Amino acid sequence: MIFAKLVALLEHEHAQFRIIDHPAEGRSDLVAAIRGTAPGQGAKAMLCKSKHDDGTLILAILPGDKKLDFKKVAAAVDIRKATLASPDEAQRETGCAIGAIPPFTFSPHIRLVVDAELVEQFQEIAFNAGRLDKSIVLNSSDYLRIARPLLTSLCV
Repeated sequence: MIFAKLVALLEHEHAQFRIIDHPAEGRSDLVAAIRGTAPGQGAKAMLCKSKHDDGTLILAILPGDKKLDFKKVAAAVDIRKATLASPDEAQRETGCAIGAIPPFTFSPHIRLVVDAELVEQFQEIAFNAGRLDKSIVLNSSDYLRIARPLLTSLCV
């Protein structure tokens, strides 16, 4: 469902993208090799939440070869502490399994925050598109135009 919704959105917005079918893979480094893209070009999506149960959800997007700094996530959305959502929470909130979450949010309850390095360093980003066996490679400027994320530093 998310895959079809995402493709429809990109087509509607006249984005420059291509779809890659591949064996199911959730690890950033392995899927980059399958796609033929650089590991850092992969848009790794991590659903985070406020550690203080105020209901804040954050979809943090970072280069596939980097590690997330939870203090930077918290600072970006003005909460005290951020932590990773559980796999069950991620599935419920995004409609996707861990590893298949695209760098878009279709929920008004999830704030989208992107590490600026991802879109500044690469003309295209690559990501699993709601499924572990389908990826999309998308023009970075189209991504920014359509997703309208908060850009900041999120990595260690």
